[in-house]
Amino acid sequence: MTDFKNIEYLKTGNQKQQLAFEVLTKHKVLEKLVDFDPILVGTIPINIDIRNSDLDIVCHWENKLDFIERVKQHFEKETHFGIRELVIDNQESVVANFFIDVFEIEIFGQNTPTELQNGYRHMIIEDKILRSKDKNFRLEIIKLKEKGIKTEPAFGLLLGLKENVYQELLDFKI
Repeated sequence: MTDFKNIEYLKTGNQKQQLAFEVLTKHKVLEKLVDFDPILVGTIPINIDIRNSDLDIVCHWENKLDFIERVKQHFEKETHFGIRELVIDNQESVVANFFIDVFEIEIFGQNTPTELQNGYRHMIIEDKILRSKDKNFRLEIIKLKEKGIKTEPAFGLLLGLKENVYQELLDFKI
């Protein structure tokens, strides 16, 4: 299984993964977030991205204001920078978006260890599912995403999940 906590795997991936590695390392994005245990998650690491997929980075903060200030310090000069606070699943969250080179980057922070955040957990489960299925399953996920369906609902459709697909994926057994 891929060690998603170390982006070295991107160097030998597809063209977009290699470009993501180049942008993240050239601009030291993860290095600037190192105090917040950053992990690249989402569709690019597991090769189900579409043309406009962004680079999603989950982070763990213990002090929300410190996290916000550090994100601003490092990234607020980037193109289309924006940062907002919201509550997701009863958890205080911080989301920053901006562009570096060809990628939109989203930094998502919660006071939850990164490996326990749903973004990381969903990606790990989706990766296991993709590895257990044939190439056509991956292509069907991509087709659904190109039609505007989000990742977890796309998996839910193909796996026959009926209720809350986000929760059902977390409980999915392969």
